[in-house]
Order: sequence, then structure tokens, then C-alpha cells
Amino acid sequence: MEDYYKILGVSRDASKEDIKKAYRKLAHKHHPDKGGDEATFKKISEAYHVLSDDGKRAQYDRFGKAGPGMGGGAGANQGASGFEGFSGEGFDFDFGDIFEEFFGFRERGSRRKEKGEDIKVRISTDILNILKDEKKVIDVMKLVVCAECNGRGDLSTSGGKKCDTCDGRGRVKKEARSFLGAFSQIVACRDCNGEGVIPEKRCSACQGEGRVKKSEKVGITIPAGIDSGQTLKVEGKGNAGRKGSPPGDLYVEVFVENKTSFERKGEDLYCTVPVNYTQLALGDKIDIKLLSGKSISLKIPAGTNPGKGFRISGKGLPRISGHGQGDLYVRVNVEVPKKLTKEQRELLKKLKEKGV
Repeated sequence: MEDYYKILGVSRDASKEDIKKAYRKLAHKHHPDKGGDEATFKKISEAYHVLSDDGKRAQYDRFGKAGPGMGGGAGANQGASGFEGFSGEGFDFDFGDIFEEFFGFRERGSRRKEKGEDIKVRISTDILNILKDEKKVIDVMKLVVCAECNGRGDLSTSGGKKCDTCDGRGRVKKEARSFLGAFSQIVACRDCNGEGVIPEKRCSACQGEGRVKKSEKVGITIPAGIDSGQTLKVEGKGNAGRKGSPPGDLYVEVFVENKTSFERKGEDLYCTVPVNYTQLALGDKIDIKLLSGKSISLKIPAGTNPGKGFRISGKGLPRISGHGQGDLYVRVNVEVPKKLTKEQRELLKKLKEKGV
């Protein structure tokens, strides 16, 4: 005879919480929808059905599987569900656990308040603006609390009337069947949206929804150094919740435009600066114009080859963490003049003769 305690891997003095935890772990592992073995899953479910019930567990501990109500022995009834000792109609498993875990069903309480929906918008800014924090006001089309009924959806003073469909409970029972047998799912009433009441004098402005579509100005702060594609979360600025429920959140995706000669890689900037051959050969100091518009001096050592790169520490973009800045990488490239004066041409000829 199979031992229910061994099936769940718990001791005989295990608490109900330990039994529940063991069941959840094994059910996840062996559920057929997750690639597990159906026969094993049924054994696990049967063991949990008995051991999670104080009365059935006491009978099992005293008489074993053949005890009263356990369904054991040759005369045990094989129900439509295939579980030994239980008929399909007689199932009383903790389906709140099974179906919430595996099928996404959730029992919804009466008048449960759910937050409003989140909103996602996309805005753009220029790379010059992210050198420091940028405060911006954006227009967001969203659901706001209806001003006509103050979000109640009802213009009467009674607060609405009881929903006949759910008898004011906000919930209705839905019967369904699966390979586990028959079960009941408790869902929100569609007629009253789980409120338990329906408007007695429906607000025409919001059609009883308690919310209306409206453009609202929202102030945000775009942090310095933000990169394209990064998203800001503004709590409580999404759609208003229904009838007193909290609002959702606003997510702002930022696109950073770059029309400058600088190339961006994270918080680092890259640029190419044209110089003369003589500056590379003899060495020189040149001015580098930064993204901010300020200039900084860069020393080019004598004998520098074309394409040489230099790193200027701390002259890139601010780090979004707020600590320090990235670096600026400068590459020098020889600029060949397209037109030469007569004097320049003669000097170059002499340099050529000298092998330079």
C-alpha cells in the first residue's frame, strides 16, 4: 500500500503548512501541462487531498487507505476523474491552489479594488539636454476620475442598487470540468464588474465607468546621461482606478537624438579632429571643442601617426548614476589641403626632395 506521507516526502507529524509546501513543489514538478507524468501528479493530488483535511488525515492515520471514506480496497469507486476512491462530482481538492498555480484562475473577492492600468509613452530629447537633469512637462492622454459623478459612475445619492446577477456579492460561480474532474471557479460578476452594485442613475458623462478620457499635463525629470531606450517610471500617473481604486503608473521611454559630430557609446564620446601633417610631425597643441561648447587643449606629441587616439578623462557624458562622467576619445586625422599656394607647393617639393 502506498504511503501518502512518502508520496509527498513529509514526516507523519508534518504540519499542514509543510504538507501544502511539499504538495506545491511536487505539483509544479509533475504537472502534465509542464511535461510531468499524469499518473504521478494524480497520486500527489490524492495524497494532498487526504492529508490536508484534518478529518480525512485522522482516519488515514488510524485505518490507512482502506479506512472509512478513503475509498480503498477492491470495491473502491473509480470516478470519472480517474482518482482512486473519488467520483468526478465529489472532488473537493483545494482548487484555489491547483488552478491558480497552473491555469491562472484566481478567486476574486467581492468589491476587490484593482489599480488602474499602466500607461507607456515615448518622448524625445536632444543629447545637448542630457548634460544635466532636464525638467519637462508632457501631455498624456489617460483615464481620469469623472468630475460629474466624482468617480462613482452614479449620479444618485443612494450609492447604487444591488446587482441581481450576483445578489450583491460581486462574484458568481462558474462550473467547469478538466481532466482532474469537476470544479467551481469563482469569478467577478460581469454585470457589476465585481462591485456588487450597479448605478441607479448612470452618469452620462462616463457611462457609469467613473472615468473619462482626458489629456493631462505631467511633469517629469529626465536624468542627466540617460540613454536612448531607457524608461522612467512615474508612480500614480497612469489611468485612474475604478471607483476609488488607486491609479496605475506612467512609463516614459526616452529617445535621445544626436545631431552632433560626436559619437556616443554609453557615457563615452568619440570624435575625429583634422590636423596638418606638420602638427603630427613636429608636435603641437590644439583646441578641442567639447559637447558643452567649451574648449580644452590637447597636446599632440611630435611624431604622432595619423589615426592616433587620445583619451581625455571625465569629458564625456554624465553617468546616469550621478557619479562622475564618462571619457572623451579624440582621434587625429591628417587633413590634406585641396589647394596650395605657390610658396606652399615649393616648400613641399623641397621636403619631398629631402625624403620627408
